[in-house]
Amino acid sequence: MTSPARWAAYEVLRRADTRGAGGQDLASALAGTRSLVRDPRDRALTTELALGVERWRAALDAIIAAASGRDVGKIDFPALLSLRLAVFQLKFLTRTPPHAVVDDAVEIVRRAGAHRAVGFVNGVLRGLLRGGLDAGLPPRPASSADIGGWTAYLSIALSHPEWLVRRWIDRHGPETAEAWATFDNTPAPLTLRVNTRRISVDEARARLETDGVMTSPAPHAPHALIVADGNPMGSPLHDEGLIALMDESSQLVGALAASVFAAGAVLDACAAPGGKTLVLACDLPAGGHVIAADRRPRRLDLLRRALGRYGLDDVPVVMHDLAKGVPFAALDGVLVDAPCSGLGTIRRDPDIRWRRQEAEIAGMAAAQQRMLTQAAAAVRAGGRLVYATCSSESDENEAVVDAFLAAQPGFRREPIAALRFAPFVDARGDFRTLPHRDGLEAFYAAVLARG
Repeated sequence: MTSPARWAAYEVLRRADTRGAGGQDLASALAGTRSLVRDPRDRALTTELALGVERWRAALDAIIAAASGRDVGKIDFPALLSLRLAVFQLKFLTRTPPHAVVDDAVEIVRRAGAHRAVGFVNGVLRGLLRGGLDAGLPPRPASSADIGGWTAYLSIALSHPEWLVRRWIDRHGPETAEAWATFDNTPAPLTLRVNTRRISVDEARARLETDGVMTSPAPHAPHALIVADGNPMGSPLHDEGLIALMDESSQLVGALAASVFAAGAVLDACAAPGGKTLVLACDLPAGGHVIAADRRPRRLDLLRRALGRYGLDDVPVVMHDLAKGVPFAALDGVLVDAPCSGLGTIRRDPDIRWRRQEAEIAGMAAAQQRMLTQAAAAVRAGGRLVYATCSSESDENEAVVDAFLAAQPGFRREPIAALRFAPFVDARGDFRTLPHRDGLEAFYAAVLARG
């Protein structure tokens, strides 16, 4: 009988693939299969398997193609997913005996109704066990000058889209691109933001410890905790809104915005799901107050629930479409945490690398430009506009800001001067976290002051 975790992981991958059940994102597919696994350990294994397969998909497919002698696009879909799961376990996990992995893979194919593929899956996996698990993977090039070799190595052996690694190689060089890709393929820690409106960091750590959750202070964001052991979502602190799951880079962007806004009215213009609203509400100077806004009703409901849990009932929530304008004027500050490609968060969301296409970026940048222009109209003279993304790509970052400044002579780039952000300030004076340098997801922010 197939283990519940492996069958659930198969279901997650089926739902998250465009050849399967409509191509949900991986997080939604995981949430939709929670009922298939009751035991917390099985749920953890399901998540580990699904994330791991998506993280290493290109390498797994290369191994499968070499072992089977077939293009993976011609392999029956249930067989391919079962093979990806099995090869990931054989190559990257050691807890399960190889014969059990093979047996589970065969049973998954049977259970999925692909009976004709049973012998094929069994034969491919037993062949791999005899012949090794590195077939089909290009080696690491010996020379920095071998750009073609580096592109193949990074896109296949380190499992990143070819178009993206070419961009990284062009900007940073092959060795840095390798370090970035390696970072992306490392499981991310759980990071918490403490709701300092209601509890101190030390108090939160002590209460979490009594619930069996061990934490340590994050290296950069002052109110962030890294979870070393335990499940913070099972702690009453989560239900009470005293902690929130939030990436450290994202926390730094919120803290940066709070540090440059004057006391007064501040708009979080793309606020859902509410993490940066929480940071602003906690970190704004005395007299500052935040307004949270977003476009879609479903996201507004998510935002309201989060703010209610955090105890931020004093934060107004407004529906608006930033691309069409802002229903405010003379604000002291506006944060535009713009919808973007998300390519800076591949470590936490490994399926993004396969969902995004290079052709999409220009359209995203154009939309970001429109939103930034509309937000600018709501900023008073002397106020500040903070533009931020979680994208690794300059098209969505400094290129958007440069185009905005060229069209808006009333604004100027304000170089970030606060010492606590100094490690992340680039040559233009903008904020930027880099995985290979900082050990953080790739986020970007620019501060734009109205004269």
